Amino acid sequence: MSSMTLLDWAILVGKCVITTLIMLQIAPIMAWVERRGSALMQNRLGPNRIGPFGLLQSLCDGVKFIFKEDPVPGHVNAFYYVLAPLVSLVPAFMTFAVIPWAAPLELGDRTITFQVANLNVGLLYIFAIASLGVYGIIMAGWASNNKYSLLGSLRSSCQMISYELSMGLSVVGILMVFSSVNLTDIALAQGQTLLQLGPVAIPKWGFFVQPLGFLIFCTAAFAETNRLPFDLPEGESEIVAGYHLEYGSMKFAVFMMAEYVNMFTASGLMATLYFGGFQLLPGMSQLHEAIGGGAGIMAALQAASFFAKVAFFMWFFVWVRWTLPRFRYDQLMDLGWKVMLPLSLLNIFLTGALMYAKVI
Repeated sequence: MSSMTLLDWAILVGKCVITTLIMLQIAPIMAWVERRGSALMQNRLGPNRIGPFGLLQSLCDGVKFIFKEDPVPGHVNAFYYVLAPLVSLVPAFMTFAVIPWAAPLELGDRTITFQVANLNVGLLYIFAIASLGVYGIIMAGWASNNKYSLLGSLRSSCQMISYELSMGLSVVGILMVFSSVNLTDIALAQGQTLLQLGPVAIPKWGFFVQPLGFLIFCTAAFAETNRLPFDLPEGESEIVAGYHLEYGSMKFAVFMMAEYVNMFTASGLMATLYFGGFQLLPGMSQLHEAIGGGAGIMAALQAASFFAKVAFFMWFFVWVRWTLPRFRYDQLMDLGWKVMLPLSLLNIFLTGALMYAKVI
């Protein structure tokens, strides 16, 4: 393997900085979207005093979190209590590193990839790192030395382990169809045409070849990110605030940031696996031709298309939160083991049958 030049290191550092800055903005932006979105659905105003449309409210909240007193309760295990938020946040930041924003760009003899790490096993890497996030929640519940926190962390661990199985099996169909675990290869393969209906071309997006797999993956993503209707670890009607009951100030903000970053990664993964990833949205190809742009403009349009898809799924998380009520815990586990798991296995068999019949 050839050694990296100074320019290669500069590009890598630049991609790391850009990705980190994007993810740092997710929490304040989504906090505003959740407030305004819920207000819109419930015919309220939401935050509207600080800045236009209340846009600066999240900035003020961030300043408050930073400067608010942050004592460590005397009954907790101090070391693990402080470490737990970081154990939740770091895997959340690491998982997005392998998701591509745009197709590789050829500049002379150099190929620039629009992701921090272009791993051949990118999908496996995401599942491996994402599974580490549960340790932060378990650590927070145990170190808090509080029965409600411990119950919340136990609920979360059971929930994440149960739905990780269905989530992992749901993407097997995608791997069978596209024959790769490299996310860039999967996104590029979705640029093909699945069906031509007169002037309308149906792309070979994962959603069209794996609709059942997408439904299972999307449902499991809600459970993995502890979002409604799967937010049982934070069930205030039974266990108050769950695993972060003893947390406040910036430590609580870190847990909140980890949840939003996990939502961002899940949205990016759904867009990449099932909606073409960086493949252009309808009308963008004509826009590129009208502009007469080159490879750089195409990369910018691909990045815009990818982040537009991610933004839709981020809004979808908020939409579902204010649409569906929370499950009971027995309903949550029954859905995971008695419905999602059999459906994910059925999806694998159906995919194999359709591939054998050369339908997909």
